Amino acid sequence: MAEVTDPPSAAERVLRALHQDPLAAAHPTRSDAVIAAGLALLCGTVAYADTALRPDALGWALLACLVLFLVWRRRHPLGVMVATIICVAAYQLLDNAHAAPVPAAMFALYTVAATGTVRRTVAVGVCVVGFAVIAMSSNGVHRALDVLRTSGWLVAALVLGVAVRNYRKYLAEEGARVGQATDRRIAEERLRIARDLHDLLAHSITLIGVRTSVAAHVLAVDPDRLDRVAIAEALDSIADTCREACAELRTTLTVLRADERGPLPDLVGLPDLVRAAEAELTLDTDGIRVPPAVGAAAYRIVQESLTNAVRHAGPGTTVRVRVAAADGSLRITVSDDGRGPGADSTAPGFGIIGMGERARSVGGTLRTGPRSGGGFEVAASLPLPPPSQEASA
Repeated sequence: MAEVTDPPSAAERVLRALHQDPLAAAHPTRSDAVIAAGLALLCGTVAYADTALRPDALGWALLACLVLFLVWRRRHPLGVMVATIICVAAYQLLDNAHAAPVPAAMFALYTVAATGTVRRTVAVGVCVVGFAVIAMSSNGVHRALDVLRTSGWLVAALVLGVAVRNYRKYLAEEGARVGQATDRRIAEERLRIARDLHDLLAHSITLIGVRTSVAAHVLAVDPDRLDRVAIAEALDSIADTCREACAELRTTLTVLRADERGPLPDLVGLPDLVRAAEAELTLDTDGIRVPPAVGAAAYRIVQESLTNAVRHAGPGTTVRVRVAAADGSLRITVSDDGRGPGADSTAPGFGIIGMGERARSVGGTLRTGPRSGGGFEVAASLPLPPPSQEASA
C-alpha cells in the first residue's frame, strides 16, 4: 500500500523555491507565467489606485508588455532586463502612475542578480541605477527624494538577488560534500561486505573442494575395496560446510536487508572454524576482554589463513593456530608445514591484502611469509585496551 503524504505547505514551497536553482526548475515557463500574472495584478492595482496619473490606453499596453516579458526571465534575463528598461522609460515619459512598474522592474533586476555572476550584476546595476537617476532627474515631476527612494529599491533588489544566489551556491556545495561523504561511506560498506563475503565463500568453497578431492581419491584408488566410511565422512563434512556457509551467508544478507551491522564474528567461533579445517588450535585469552572489532578481525584473519593453508599447503599438512594475549595485544599465528604457494599458483588474490587491511583497521600489524623450517606462516598482532580501561568497562 502506497504511503500517503500531505501536500507541501506554502512556507515549504517558498523555501523550496529559494533553495532551487532557477535555471533547473521543472516547469520554469509555467512558474514564471504565474509570477507574471501576480505582478500584473499588483502593478495594475497600483496604477489604477493613482487617480491623478492613471494610465491611458498606451500606458496600460506598456504595463502589460512589461509584465509579459517576465515569462521568459529565466531563459533570457539580460534580454528581459533590456525590454523592461525600454517599457519603463516609455511608460514614465508618458507621465503615467510612476510607482506602478516598480515591482516588475525590481523583479527583473533581481533575476539578473540571482542568475548571473557578481561582475555582471554590478555592471547591470550601475547601468540601470544610473539610467534611472538620469531619467528621473531630467523629469521635473520627480524630486530628489523620489530619486533616492527609487534607487534604493533597485539596489535592494540587486543585493537580494546576490544574497539568494550565494545562498543557493552554498547549499549546492554542502549537498556535494554530503554526497561525497555518502558515496565514501557506501564504498567503505561495500568493501566491508566484499571482505566478509570473500572470507566466507572462499573458506567454505575451498573446504568443499578438498573434501570432494578426498572422496574422489578414495573412489579412484581401489574401487574394488571401497572405503564407505571415508567417503561418508567426506560427504558429511561437505554437507556440514555447505550448511554453515548457507547459514552465515543468510545472516550476512539479512544484515544487508535490515541495513544494520548485526553481530560480528568473534573468538567464540574459532574452535568450530579450526575443527572444520582439521587444524590444531591453542586459545589463551582467559580473563582478557577482547573488543568486538578486534575479535572480528582475528576471526577473519584465522579464517582466511586456514583457507590459504588448505588451498596451497598440499595434502597431509598440519596446520597450527595459536591465539594468545600478551604484552597488551592479541597475537595470532597460523602456521603450516606444507609447501606453501608454489610457482604454479595463479596471480595473487585479495586474501592476504584483505587480512592486512583488517589488521590495520584495528591498529594492528600483519606479517606473512615462508617459515624457516618449511611451510608458511601468518602472524598478526592486534592491540587490546589497557587494563585500566578493562576495569572501568
